[in-house]
Amino acid sequence: MADEKEQTIKGEDQGPLDEETLFVVSQTFKALADPTRIRILHLLCEKEMSVNEIADHLNLRQSTVSHQLRFLKNLRLVKYRRAGTTIFYSNDDDHVIDLLQQTINHARHN
Repeated sequence: MADEKEQTIKGEDQGPLDEETLFVVSQTFKALADPTRIRILHLLCEKEMSVNEIADHLNLRQSTVSHQLRFLKNLRLVKYRRAGTTIFYSNDDDHVIDLLQQTINHARHN
């Protein structure tokens, strides 16, 4: 029984990775490989924010934040909601946020 659980955790029982899964995994790691996107995702762990709030908090240009949010939104790592003319962004994938938090903890542990 322990062997079955270990195989499930490692994903060994799911067979080889298909091309779509490989692409999504590589794109997710690409998203997490950029310092600006990491900063945005980390900030959105605290609360939802508008583009202007993110730009002000991280001292970035609005166009830079918008560009990065578009990338993250296309990967379904962030979601948005409209309130009047303002769009608020928040995290949309707890799995990726957990991975990000674990990686931050790992980096701070050293």
